[in-house]
Amino acid sequence: MKSLRYGILIVLGLVWLMPAYLLIVNAAKDPLTFTSKESWIPTDFHLLENFAAAFELSGLGDSIVSTLIYSIVSPTIAVLVGAAAGFAIVALRLRHGFTWFVVIFGGSVFPLQMILLPLFDAYSRTGMFDTRFGMVIIYTVISIPFSAFVMRNFFTGVAHSTFEAAVLDGATTWKIFTRMYLPMASSALVAIFILQATFVWNDLLLGLTLSQSDDVRPIITTLSGMQSTYGGAQMSTVLAAAVIVSLPTVVLFLCTQRFFNKGLALGQY
Repeated sequence: MKSLRYGILIVLGLVWLMPAYLLIVNAAKDPLTFTSKESWIPTDFHLLENFAAAFELSGLGDSIVSTLIYSIVSPTIAVLVGAAAGFAIVALRLRHGFTWFVVIFGGSVFPLQMILLPLFDAYSRTGMFDTRFGMVIIYTVISIPFSAFVMRNFFTGVAHSTFEAAVLDGATTWKIFTRMYLPMASSALVAIFILQATFVWNDLLLGLTLSQSDDVRPIITTLSGMQSTYGGAQMSTVLAAAVIVSLPTVVLFLCTQRFFNKGLALGQY
């Protein structure tokens, strides 16, 4: 029975890794001799040359810098705002707290596609279209509802007597929040940050709608442009760019796996 279980896990693991194998094998092929008929067979190794070509043809470097800014700054702000909202609703017992929670979380009720046209019109009128500041703002706003939802649920599991004891000891609300509640929620904060950073890094719709220039566009939008008729890139070069795009999220998960696993089990620590 144990051997059968391991066998099933190995097969599922190979199936899961198959797209990654195809991506790397085809990204390493010579653009001049690339053919989809031999997509399963490694024929040559031009991965580094294809990396260089991807950067040269698409302005990928500027997009990487911009996306790093978006995927670090926006989730960080969203996590802190969500934690503050959860703390206010649960620990401070904010008046009409549940109503405020519904209002905040209501931002995630409507599909993103429904607000793209109003967003584009508002950004065009306010001068935030095709600016890094505008992209940071929208990614922050989009990320706050989920952060507030998770942190409110997490702080619900913290005994209110903890807050009351700190108040009796003379601690201010700010100190209680920053020195007690935030450290207790560190794993949850990291888990939320990882999920939101991954969402921002992989975003396409907002990047296509609200940005245009190479130094503002998110990296997935730039990658999509390389695949278009006028992108000017061969398929193996596009696949090499896809490898570059995939690496940061893989590294992020590997480096923060311990915190992420703990953050998923919010009630077990």
